[in-house]
Amino acid sequence: MKKADTKITELYDLTHTMAKDYLMQFTYPWEALAGLSDFITELGKSLNPEEYELRGENVWVHKTAVVFDSAYLHGPVIVGPKAQVRQCAFIRESALIGEGAVVGNSTELKNVILFDAVETPHYNYVGDSILGYHAHMGAGSITSNVKADKKHVQIHTEEGDIDTGRKKVGAMLGDRVEIGCGTVLNPGAVVGRDSNVYPLTSLRGCVDRNSICKRDGEISPKRED
Repeated sequence: MKKADTKITELYDLTHTMAKDYLMQFTYPWEALAGLSDFITELGKSLNPEEYELRGENVWVHKTAVVFDSAYLHGPVIVGPKAQVRQCAFIRESALIGEGAVVGNSTELKNVILFDAVETPHYNYVGDSILGYHAHMGAGSITSNVKADKKHVQIHTEEGDIDTGRKKVGAMLGDRVEIGCGTVLNPGAVVGRDSNVYPLTSLRGCVDRNSICKRDGEISPKRED
């Protein structure tokens, strides 16, 4: 993946998130992580109270969304229309959950944007990450957002590394990305639109759009029908 392919405009259709105007301020998606908490708080205050219910300090839930009683939401959090936050989900803070998105049982979120129709349905950890429209994380797949040496996370592209300037960066998943069950997305992983990552993969680096990433690290373009 080239540096240009890691840009927000290459990974995401911004019409599928309430964060459109916010994200348009940046070139790369990880740049949006630093101010995400403040953005969600201000956005929440602007929401129509006839459509969104305030369920605690800086926690806004759309009246068509379903949040199970056993789920825990710590603001700032916005749960969009028709979204589901299922049993024992743990939303620590700074989460923007898009329309029709699913946060499943025992899934944990922290400092994330989930675009519309994102699915994190079973035992997922998603931290310091942005998941594009209709992205799906298989059961038990997680983002690892801190390097073992605690140094800045680097984005590994064909043209060299990009220093994010942050110690915490999870994964940037483009629109319609499919992550297989049990996969670990290592810090700074970027997966282009319409790509698949096989189950039980430990992914480091970047995957081009419309590609398949196999467990042995081999990346190949998808075949055209």
